[in-house]
Amino acid sequence: MQPVTLVKICGIRRSADIEILNELMPDYAGFIFCDSKRKVTVSEAEDLMKKLDSSIRKVGVFKDNDLDEVIDTARVLKLDAVQLHGDEDEKYLSSLNPFNIWKAVHVDVNQVSKRDIRQKIRSTCKLGIEAVLLDSSVKGRKGGTGVAFDWNVLEGIHIDKKLVLAGGLDPENIARAIEIVKPQVVDVSGGVEKNGIKSFEKIRDFIGKVRSI
Repeated sequence: MQPVTLVKICGIRRSADIEILNELMPDYAGFIFCDSKRKVTVSEAEDLMKKLDSSIRKVGVFKDNDLDEVIDTARVLKLDAVQLHGDEDEKYLSSLNPFNIWKAVHVDVNQVSKRDIRQKIRSTCKLGIEAVLLDSSVKGRKGGTGVAFDWNVLEGIHIDKKLVLAGGLDPENIARAIEIVKPQVVDVSGGVEKNGIKSFEKIRDFIGKVRSI
């Protein structure tokens, strides 16, 4: 039997987004604090989180942010996880204890080597992290690409960390992605938006597909 897959809706930045999440109840909500069209300030995130159902866990997304900034943000907002997308090294990660860390491994959609990506995942898993997050990169652009990589490079992989799958997921392909990768968490942002705005219908359909598996 397929284990339960949890859902993270990322790029939350509007009160209307919070209303959608409180009705549809994903497992995680992601707030972006690095360069992105979905970036929010700590103050904006704090106001949004006050309205968020307390059972939805809060994830902060960073990319090569100043270490003190990450620590202060995680403490002020009481983040349940810190998600890192940059070149943060082992020393940087160790300074983030006791926060739960999700470290991104970026998979180039055009140049996927099954051996290389698996080695990169295993090396990342040796760090002091809670989860490894697999995301797409396109021509050096890491994250937020809206493009999926070839999930077959991960088929049958076994790691001792929580596996989070991101990158180009949407209601139409999520069932297939889960079937191949079998992640513990799936992470979506643009794939549940319409004209750059979170869509109630798309989030409903996405969560429904995941929870029907």
